[in-house]
Amino acid sequence: MADLPLSGLNIVITRPRAQAVDLARRIEQLGGTPLSFPLLEIEPVGDPQALHEQLSRLQQTDLAIFVSPNAVHYGMEAIRAAGGLPRSLQVATVGQGSARALHEQGVAQVLAPSGRSDSEALLALPELQQVAGRRVMIFRGNGGRELLGDTLRARGATVEYIECYRRSKPELDVAALLARQPHAVAVSSSEALAHLRELLGPSGRAGLMAMPLFLGHERIAEAARQQGWQHIYVTGAGDDGLLSGLVAWAHDRRK
Repeated sequence: MADLPLSGLNIVITRPRAQAVDLARRIEQLGGTPLSFPLLEIEPVGDPQALHEQLSRLQQTDLAIFVSPNAVHYGMEAIRAAGGLPRSLQVATVGQGSARALHEQGVAQVLAPSGRSDSEALLALPELQQVAGRRVMIFRGNGGRELLGDTLRARGATVEYIECYRRSKPELDVAALLARQPHAVAVSSSEALAHLRELLGPSGRAGLMAMPLFLGHERIAEAARQQGWQHIYVTGAGDDGLLSGLVAWAHDRRK
């Protein structure tokens, strides 16, 4: 395994456990050791009856937007229980990863940006410029950014948020993680990054925040700079982008 690009490197994966499985497998295939450290836990909503009541209005909705693969998983599960997607409903999402998840759920036509994976990229598409009078449902977890809904409302749409899953912050053992001698950390959201900083505390920050930090979006990188991370790498989107960034860093590291 010495000739593999990530050989001998311990990579911290901070995604929720279910989302980290494939990435961990691919890191192992490249010779690295994935260290699971899930900064967020994903679970079903506490009041499924309220979710079911919201979905009773799906037949009158023009556009459904899913903001993440989790929103696809839990949203489509609830939609199927409520009778399925209406034929006339347009479906959109913020990136290609969620688009693939929708295709796997049997949704053939999905509107999604092809470059960046964020609300800004989706809002820039021509199909979302003239939305006055349209009814929009945005499937997401509890809380999150309001840019998507605020912008669509400003353009004249009626927007309803559908909180189809919940995120929570688990208590984790940072000392045990540091004892495994990580070489790099991968974080996929600003919320997870903030939780990591809380867990580290003043004493733990110096050690971990000196390590290379791999992020998939400039917005998260800006938050990391404000926290004081010293070595920040912004990669391409999704697993492919992250792995390419890790391999390039590992190659430079060995020079």
